[in-house]
Amino acid sequence: MSIVNTNISYNSGILRQNLSVLLRNYPFLNVQIVGNSVLGKPIYVIKLGRGAKKVFYSGSIHANEWITSVLLMKFIEDYCIAYTNRSNLYEYSVTSLFNSTSIYIMPMVNPDGVDLVTGYLPVSSPSYQKAIHIANQFSSIPFPDGWKANLNGVNLKNYQPSY
Repeated sequence: MSIVNTNISYNSGILRQNLSVLLRNYPFLNVQIVGNSVLGKPIYVIKLGRGAKKVFYSGSIHANEWITSVLLMKFIEDYCIAYTNRSNLYEYSVTSLFNSTSIYIMPMVNPDGVDLVTGYLPVSSPSYQKAIHIANQFSSIPFPDGWKANLNGVNLKNYQPSY
């Protein structure tokens, strides 16, 4: 039975549930929270493997890219199944890959934006209302369907990111 359903609109809640079940079924997964979104949602990184070579994949940098989160999570599930069965994935030995390469996956960089465009963020919430306020400053970008969500409530015309 598949854990990651690719036939639904994905959101941060489903991601969290999928990671919980994947970790329970595949304890060799290394799941870390590396930060939180503006709305306090965890931002995860999943490490597959223990090799010296390092690869990094990320998804859902922009809100409308939520499908990339589903694809990365499905890849994690397929990788875990292949590793457990000592089989191949796309003609690569996953056991060999696991030992030679560390794959780091951040499946949802922008959980607030994903939740906004997939309808998981309630329209009545203060965060959604802040998003509308920001979007009104950029009338050429349809809200929320075409919007690359940034829910921190700042005036983006004068915004200077802080690191």
